[in-house]
Amino acid sequence: MDNVLIVVDDLDAAKAFFVELGMELDGETPLEGSWVDLVVGLENVKCEIAMMRTPDGHGRLELTKFHTPLAVKTEPQKLPVNTLGIRRIMFAVDDIDDVLARLRVHGAELVGAVAQYENMYRLCYIRGPEDIIVALAERIG
Repeated sequence: MDNVLIVVDDLDAAKAFFVELGMELDGETPLEGSWVDLVVGLENVKCEIAMMRTPDGHGRLELTKFHTPLAVKTEPQKLPVNTLGIRRIMFAVDDIDDVLARLRVHGAELVGAVAQYENMYRLCYIRGPEDIIVALAERIG
C-alpha cells in the first residue's frame, strides 16, 4: 500500500493533528489539470495535498483539501464506527495517556473509553478534526 487518502476542509488543523500523533510532513503541493480530473473522475479539480509519513517511513496519509469542486459532506455528522466504509486508522503509541492529552489540545475527543485487552494492549478510539476517527494502541506487558 502506498497511502490512504483523507479529504479534509481544514488542511492546517489536520496536519497539526497528525504531526501531534508523530507523523512527519513529507511534502505539500497544489494539484490541478486534466490529468487530475481523469484520475479522480471529477471536472475542474483544484486541490492542495499534504503527504504525511509515519516515523518508520512505512506508511503515508494523503490529506487533501478540495477547492473545486467543493468536498461533499455526509449526513449525519459524527457517523458511528459501525458505518460501512473505512472508519478508522490505528496508530501504535508508547504512552496512550500522553498522546490523548496532546491530541485533546487539537480538539480530539474519546469515542468511548480507554480499555485494556487482556495483558497485551490499552486501546481507544478518538475523533479528531473533520470527524476523522483514529485508534490508539499501546502495547503493555
